[in-house]
Amino acid sequence: MSGEPDVLDEVPPELVRRVEEALAEDRSEELRGLLGGLSAVGQASILEQLSEPERDQLVTITKGELDPETLIELDEEVLESVLDQLDSKDIAAAARELETDDAASILEELRDEERQEVLAELPAAERAEIESALAYPEGTAGRLMQRSLVKVPDSWAVGEVIDHCREATDLPDDVYDIFVVDAGGRLRGSVPLGRMLRTKRPVPIVNIVDPDIRSVPATADQAEVAHLFRDHNLVSCPVVDSRGRLEGVIMVDDVVDVIDEEAEEDLLKMGGVGHDDMYASPVRTARLRMVWLTVNLATAVLASLVIGQFEHSIEKLVALAVLMPIVASMGGNAGTQTVTVAVRALATGQLTAANALRFVAKEAAVGGLNGFLFAFVMGAAVVAWYGDWRLGAVIAAAMVCNLIAAALAGTLIPLGLQKFGIDPAVSSTVFLTTVTDVIGFCAFLGLATIFLL
Repeated sequence: MSGEPDVLDEVPPELVRRVEEALAEDRSEELRGLLGGLSAVGQASILEQLSEPERDQLVTITKGELDPETLIELDEEVLESVLDQLDSKDIAAAARELETDDAASILEELRDEERQEVLAELPAAERAEIESALAYPEGTAGRLMQRSLVKVPDSWAVGEVIDHCREATDLPDDVYDIFVVDAGGRLRGSVPLGRMLRTKRPVPIVNIVDPDIRSVPATADQAEVAHLFRDHNLVSCPVVDSRGRLEGVIMVDDVVDVIDEEAEEDLLKMGGVGHDDMYASPVRTARLRMVWLTVNLATAVLASLVIGQFEHSIEKLVALAVLMPIVASMGGNAGTQTVTVAVRALATGQLTAANALRFVAKEAAVGGLNGFLFAFVMGAAVVAWYGDWRLGAVIAAAMVCNLIAAALAGTLIPLGLQKFGIDPAVSSTVFLTTVTDVIGFCAFLGLATIFLL
């Protein structure tokens, strides 16, 4: 109910204000208590909502109470600021508490010399695992996977596997599948934990293995891994090298983060923002946004040049200047709807070469239907407004032309960009705006010049 606090909101505004007041009055013990009572997500939320000086002060006071998991929950910009307040021993202590993939993602944010200092503080085995993870490119399955898993030889019986799980000290806290490998370390399949526990001890583990499990190469793109989890409802997925040897496992919680990242990235790119700048400084934010604003300026100049070609027509009939933004705006909005659907369908693998033609035809039909509908509405409005049926017919025809062109551009531009290896989420809207503006102005002003002047 609206009058009740949200029980899921761990960090209400009142708590943030209490932290700010305690920082202002340097009440260290109170700050440690406030932060220590929160989960990793709650601690991250507090840090993200403070100003940079307040954040630095809070980390300096409470770094001993920070949950290591807090670091992986932080926005990239905020994480960089927090790491600046921690020395190599603090970061190494946090890395020892994290899974290999999470520790690698933290160390990746450090400069080379700082990273080497942190690695030098770690035990040899943990250092080797993190260095192995960092050897894979960012955004691949190798970087995403964790190396802590239950791996047993195919020569064991169920009883031996159970005894191993009871006695081993380096197994993960959460186990869903037992992975079975041959003498060369190649993956033979997996056994769900529940199935193994229901099987008698003398039965060979290989007799109950599922050999048809999905696996991914360590070099696979993380977006492809996310699609695999979604399409096959996976909880975990083994990662293998080029020879089929088991390297690690990707868990569903890591894939949920990837799905969020991919969706956020696509959304930002479609807005002409290539980076989440929520916590960046004004100067850095302006620099990040400047590139696409420059491109937009160039396309706006192109549209202005088109208008300039009809300067004399506009001088003779002022109504053209009043009405032409309507045609361009309708085309732009209709095209944005189409390009949004197209880019998302490409990202999720729903739009492929097999159904591309059908998709283009459908969107063109939608553009035509909407074009005729709004052409009738706008044409009638213009006739009532200016008392000129020819002007109403011109804007109606231009509306149909531009909405069909917008639908075609909204599908063909992202498909074409992807074919040439360019991310359609980055550039589609810029090209789309240019197309709808140019065609909208050409159609409206061109038809007006032919039939009205």
